[in-house]
Amino acid sequence: MAHLLGGIEAGGTKFVCAVGDENGNIQKRVKFPTTTPEETMKEVFAFFDQYEVEAIGIGSFGPIDINPESPTYGYVTDTPKLPWKNYNFLGAMKARYDIAYEWTTDVNVAAYGEYKKGAGVGKDNVLYATVGTGIGVGYISHGELYRGRSHPEGGHILMQREAGDDFAGVCPYHGACLEGLAAGPAVERRAGKKGDQLLSTDSVWETEAFYLAQACMTYTLTFSPDVIIFGGGVMKQEQLFPMIREKFLELMHDYVRVPDLDNYIVHVELGDDAGITGSLLAAADVLGK
Repeated sequence: MAHLLGGIEAGGTKFVCAVGDENGNIQKRVKFPTTTPEETMKEVFAFFDQYEVEAIGIGSFGPIDINPESPTYGYVTDTPKLPWKNYNFLGAMKARYDIAYEWTTDVNVAAYGEYKKGAGVGKDNVLYATVGTGIGVGYISHGELYRGRSHPEGGHILMQREAGDDFAGVCPYHGACLEGLAAGPAVERRAGKKGDQLLSTDSVWETEAFYLAQACMTYTLTFSPDVIIFGGGVMKQEQLFPMIREKFLELMHDYVRVPDLDNYIVHVELGDDAGITGSLLAAADVLGK
């Protein structure tokens, strides 16, 4: 008998809510802007009140507290989205619906969606990075969502500067971290216009590829994934992929063996559905525990 499950992809810009089955097939979905918790959660409840779901997988923008032993487990914590700072997201959901939940990051559920149904199928260890308004990283290790004391914050690793690059960076916390130097707002600030308005030959993409290749090197040396999958709005610039692979080879300098790069540094296959699909699949898993 099929189970009706719920999924929430809570992004910093928009929320996507959906119901579907344990195979990640979406039956109905809605999306709306991420505003204040009061306004946004009203929309969430209005959607899920229509259905009797058995479990909900939530992938939220962060940082969030994923430690079940912590007094703030289920909270959005020190987010730059100030209305959401120290908001008990999971607690609000549990108070409304007494069901099972998976609680993790938005990039983790996207990684899980790609692992189960996208570019990570058949791989044990899948790293997913989204490059858009911010940069986030999710990791699947031997088929499980990676959890340490907290979740990965791979968008905030520090970068070695490209020669001649004196751009201050856009990250309010670290300035010249990966997100500060290579997220969508950094591309726009460098070029004076949004990425989708730039030519594919614009020099800003060389700089972008350098920092993303450097990130791929760091992820390779720390996580040893079977595949690195890029999603997000910036990565819709297809010319970036061969540039990243070429620069990655230069930086790595044959230090460790990696798979064929055309199959190692790749584009998301599920596109904008990776996160919500992964949320439904995560809900199916927690229901089965």
